[in-house]
Amino acid sequence: MSGREQGAAGAARPRRADARRNEQALLDAAAAVFVASGVEAPVRDIAAEAGVGTATIYRHFPTRADLIIAVYRHQVEALAEAGPSLLAGSASPHAALGRWIDLFVDFLVTKHGLAAVLQSDDPCFDPLHTYFLDRLEPVCARLLDAAAASGEIRPGLDAYELMRGVGGLCAGAGSNPRYDARRLVGLLVAGLRRPH
Repeated sequence: MSGREQGAAGAARPRRADARRNEQALLDAAAAVFVASGVEAPVRDIAAEAGVGTATIYRHFPTRADLIIAVYRHQVEALAEAGPSLLAGSASPHAALGRWIDLFVDFLVTKHGLAAVLQSDDPCFDPLHTYFLDRLEPVCARLLDAAAASGEIRPGLDAYELMRGVGGLCAGAGSNPRYDARRLVGLLVAGLRRPH
C-alpha cells in the first residue's frame, strides 16, 4: 500500500467513527422521543432532539420500521454491554445484579412504548424477541452466577425466570400512579439474597 493509500485509509477511519457516533446520537434521540411521544412521533421531532435535519434520519433509516428496529437493537446492546462492566466495577456481584436489573427496568419501560409496534403483524419485527433473549439472558445468567458464587444469593436461579418476573412487574404498572414497578422489582431482587 502506498503512502497516499495509507493516508486515505487513515483519513477514512475517523469518519467511520464519526458516522457511528452520529448514528448512536440519532438512536438515543429516537429512543427519548419514543418514550415521550410514542413510536408514531414525527420524524422532525427526532431530528430536532438529535440536532440534525430530517434527511439525515432518512439517510440512516429509510423507513420508520428500520428506525424502530435500530432503536430496539441499540438498547439491547447497551444493556448487554452493561452487564460485564457492572460486574467489574461494582462493590459486589449482588450490587452489579441490582444495578443491571435497574437498567433492565429502564429498558422495559422504553420497550413498552414500542410494544404495540413490536407485537404487530409486520414480519420485520418477528426476530426481535429472539434477539432480545439471545443477547440478554446470558448476561443475566452471568450476573446471577457471580452473585451465587460469592454467596450473596441462592444458587440455581434461572435468568429467564427472573427476566420474565421483572417484565411482569413492569407490565403491571400501566398508568396507575400507586403502582411502583421499580420498588416491587427492588423487593424481588432483595428476595434473591441467601438467608443468613
